[in-house]
Amino acid sequence: MNSPENTVAFGAPGIEPRWTSSAKEGVGTAYHTSCRVWFTLSHGILNEIYYPHVDQPNTRDFQFLISDGETFCHEEKRDLDHLIEYPARDCLFYRLTNSEPRGRYRLVKHVLSDPHLSVLLLHTRLEIFDESLHGKLRLYALLAPHIAGRGAGNSGWCSEIGAVELVHAQRENVHLIMACSTGFSRRSVGYVGFSDGWQDLMHNFKMDWEFQVAENGNIAATGEVNLANGGEFTIAVAFGRSYQSAATKLFQSMAEPFESHRQGYVRQWQRAVVNPEFDFSADTSDGGGMYRLSRCVLLAHEDKVFQGAIVASMSIPWGDRHGSDEHAAARFNLAGRHSAAGRWFSAK
Repeated sequence: MNSPENTVAFGAPGIEPRWTSSAKEGVGTAYHTSCRVWFTLSHGILNEIYYPHVDQPNTRDFQFLISDGETFCHEEKRDLDHLIEYPARDCLFYRLTNSEPRGRYRLVKHVLSDPHLSVLLLHTRLEIFDESLHGKLRLYALLAPHIAGRGAGNSGWCSEIGAVELVHAQRENVHLIMACSTGFSRRSVGYVGFSDGWQDLMHNFKMDWEFQVAENGNIAATGEVNLANGGEFTIAVAFGRSYQSAATKLFQSMAEPFESHRQGYVRQWQRAVVNPEFDFSADTSDGGGMYRLSRCVLLAHEDKVFQGAIVASMSIPWGDRHGSDEHAAARFNLAGRHSAAGRWFSAK
């Protein structure tokens, strides 16, 4: 473990940043315009989280690393089997079940955004079936900020408000704060490819580094989840134009049970159904499911400030093969204008 005086991560500025795959399996957002967060899913994990507009990604991906501290460290997106389900009709609410191939454990995750705040909520339950792993498994949240559309020039810190331990990241005037309902046992911020949590855990299956600061680079934040609550917890990722704004949203959102947020989120989407009689349930082989889901996906791509304006897709084309700065410039040039409105395709 690093000594108390060695709190600054090494390896700046990290490797050249990349986006993740554009092959998405799900997109989502709260239906209400007061929530200015959108998210995408693939390979059983969260990918980009967009804020404050539907064309501005702020993360590369967010997943869990799972280790027994001795013989393995599994990366959720690469090492587990994935299942995606829709627990509620007419709604972009997801249940992701990621299972260890040998059946020793699984993660069951429910993903949504706060119905009224710019906060992403991930409710997770760790289920262990192999008795030899009880009391040994450790779960690590690994978040890669690409704030304000770029992976370079991001800064991260471990911070506290009262007794609540947080991870804070920033670039320009966008702030991201991550917290866990059961708390983090350890936290660290580091430079990708050198001092990040993935490098740390893959070395000896344990979290040895606890760096407090990683500034101006391609960074990743790691938090060991406190599993004292029977392996069930909620992680919140809040956004704001200042640290104080993001923290206020975070605490407001986490003050309410996840079930309350779930009910509100589902209720909003189901109220958006124009006429329940015309759902094609009697006219299609899947009971109208594809039609209703497609309608929700189209609605989710609409911006919440410039209403009626939508993006073609919540993904980064070829992002896993090009640098994030290069791609950001390409997106801007393809817009054809030097105005925010130039980035939109009008739906009206």
